Amino acid sequence: MPEHQNIEYKQSWRDEYLKWICGFANAHGGKIFIGIDDKENVIGVDDYNKLLEDIPNKTVNHLGLVVDVNLHTKNNKKYIEISIAPSDVPVAYHGIYHYRSGSTKQELKGTALQQFILNKMGKSWEDIPVANATLKDLNETSINNFVKKAIEKGRIPADAANDDTKVLLKNLFLINQQDQLTNAALLLFGKDPAVVSLSASFKIGRFGKEDHDLKFQDIVETNIFEMPDKVLEILSSKYLIRPISYKGLERMEPLEYPESALREAILNAIIHKDYLSTWIFLRVYDDKLIIWNPGKLPEELTIEKLKTSHSSYPRNKVIANVFFKAGFIEAWGRGTNKIIQACIEAGLPEPLIEESQNGIQITFQKDIYTEEYLSKLDLNERQVKAILFVKSKGHISNSDYQKINDIGKSVAASELFDLTNKNFLSKIGATGRGIKYVLITSKK
Repeated sequence: MPEHQNIEYKQSWRDEYLKWICGFANAHGGKIFIGIDDKENVIGVDDYNKLLEDIPNKTVNHLGLVVDVNLHTKNNKKYIEISIAPSDVPVAYHGIYHYRSGSTKQELKGTALQQFILNKMGKSWEDIPVANATLKDLNETSINNFVKKAIEKGRIPADAANDDTKVLLKNLFLINQQDQLTNAALLLFGKDPAVVSLSASFKIGRFGKEDHDLKFQDIVETNIFEMPDKVLEILSSKYLIRPISYKGLERMEPLEYPESALREAILNAIIHKDYLSTWIFLRVYDDKLIIWNPGKLPEELTIEKLKTSHSSYPRNKVIANVFFKAGFIEAWGRGTNKIIQACIEAGLPEPLIEESQNGIQITFQKDIYTEEYLSKLDLNERQVKAILFVKSKGHISNSDYQKINDIGKSVAASELFDLTNKNFLSKIGATGRGIKYVLITSKK
């Protein structure tokens, strides 16, 4: 079995491998095999009797852990199996916390270490009480807006409108058993969320062609319950255009990116943000829009799983619950799929979702005529080359198609006809050499 989340192979024992034992204990447990190489060949160990005594003693002395150490034989060669159970408490090796993630060992520092220790204690950052915070620190209008939306969605009882604010907040797990407001309460409904997180604001910037070319910017500084509407309002009024079109006599003015997809992405960034880290950044360019929030994917998910049917694993469960009850999100893990579908229906490329700089980044693209996007469609290489040619030159003829692809007239005619049927190109002219093909600018 190759090395992965729960298995590590070592040819011989070194005391530094106590770090690996520490990492496994802090994660989900695992096994270390001594005397086996990376290709799973048993090469054996000679000092196995000594190791059977030393390894258990050293793990107790240096880590405070009890591990199972077993001796095995294969092809007359001895190898050792160290079985490590997951620890219920944080484990450090010489004051440093290690963690097994994938097939690597990581040293936990800063906010990652804080979050790890909280998780091991059965707590999260959003549950931590805020010293000296009172109901006067909360925005009453924001709370009333929540109650109204949640009742309209049928996710809290209608008579909740008559509840005392403290009762409402307790039902939302925003006040602990000692009647203390939590970080989540101040983030969601606080008059000044910066009290609990200096990075709670949302940064928006308009850029030129290069990342260093910042044209102008805005910082949305409000509680996170009001934040999605504020961000969309600023985007719509200042950063994005509304191309005008007509459906019959009806004037249509949708945003250049689907508003539903933008809203879902903004909500995801706010809800899943690591509030011990930096800000959320939204960058607007001529041809794309990028939203990045700090916070890695949970171990249960991958980028590939996000694009399929998957369960929901919110980083901030209490915050996610409030947004769910207000009807802003669903609790079925469908947010990513809704974003992708909305873009496709609008005739835009599927957004690019990726892990970047210890966070999640989603890139909305306006240009459907990119080589990367076209290569994923039902087009051959010659047709992709032709579309890119038209994008560069403005139009293409049959003779152009022949020349750039080194093919005959009939094949060129057939493939150009296919591109018009698929609504990539529009034919201009009647017959002969006067016929040109131009791009269809909307794929809706």
